Amino acid sequence: MFRKIAVAAGLMAASMVAPAQAQNYPEKPIEFIVPWGPGGGSDTLMRIVAQGLADETGQAVPVINMPGVGGNVGLAEFAKRPADGYTISQIHEGLLISNATGITDLNWNSFMPIGLLASSPQYLTLSKNDNFSNFEEMVAYAKEHPGAIRAGVTLAGVPHLHMAMIEDALGIQFSYVGYEGTGQRIRALVGGNIDVAIGDVSSAGQFVENGDLIFAAVGTPERTDDEPTVPTLKELGVDADLTVTRGVVLPKGTPQEVADQLEAILAKVMKRPDVIEKIKNVGSEAVFLGQEEYKTYLGKLDATVGRLVGKLQG
Repeated sequence: MFRKIAVAAGLMAASMVAPAQAQNYPEKPIEFIVPWGPGGGSDTLMRIVAQGLADETGQAVPVINMPGVGGNVGLAEFAKRPADGYTISQIHEGLLISNATGITDLNWNSFMPIGLLASSPQYLTLSKNDNFSNFEEMVAYAKEHPGAIRAGVTLAGVPHLHMAMIEDALGIQFSYVGYEGTGQRIRALVGGNIDVAIGDVSSAGQFVENGDLIFAAVGTPERTDDEPTVPTLKELGVDADLTVTRGVVLPKGTPQEVADQLEAILAKVMKRPDVIEKIKNVGSEAVFLGQEEYKTYLGKLDATVGRLVGKLQG
């Protein structure tokens, strides 16, 4: 009887202090596991967010890089961490693809999504070639010559998903060539070893400016400030969102009060002029979707990945 009463009392006490703890959150440093190597897009962007989070809270936010297997090594380690709000991590579209293709059992809903923070517009990028020089000509050529267009991608990665979205929307077929990273794909495109690829301003913008490559379309809802003359896929009649988004997650089971507090802090971080400027300077856009909107976004994307997974494994 005493044990039952003690347990009940303990639960009551915990329920009374939880909101107070959340109000004072964070009371110590927050470890930020970035499941990618130093210097890449995720690392660069999340270090900007980490500094903004530290400035906003007054607590240190050390970034710990845990690369390997497309981000899955770090996320597997993160999933084991205490669900107390003092370890956070980052996900992007690659996790959903890894889950759909059987690389990992983890998926976006294995964690508590707190906020989408950064979006990197992706461009359908063309080589200089004799067969097509813009989006409409590429589509026409692809329909007349199924499989003839060589598309450079990271196989079973986000660029592969984006190309599969374009294939699916237009009823065309590419011939895929695998590359490890964006830099390799863009160099191959400049060299004429492939015909199309997914690029961004930071990786391909200079080549476009020099006249070596062509931005045929951008996969954002509206034209970008960086490339205002490049039409959106939506303008061209294609319903596909080609962006790489990065958001913060907590371990599943973290108290909702803590999750709500972190969401509120991140909303403030993403309004900081210094954070917005730094993110823009590395070719991305500072955005913010809170918990519910972010979960809706991820759920919709997960359905798209599931529908196109055959193309990613083929």
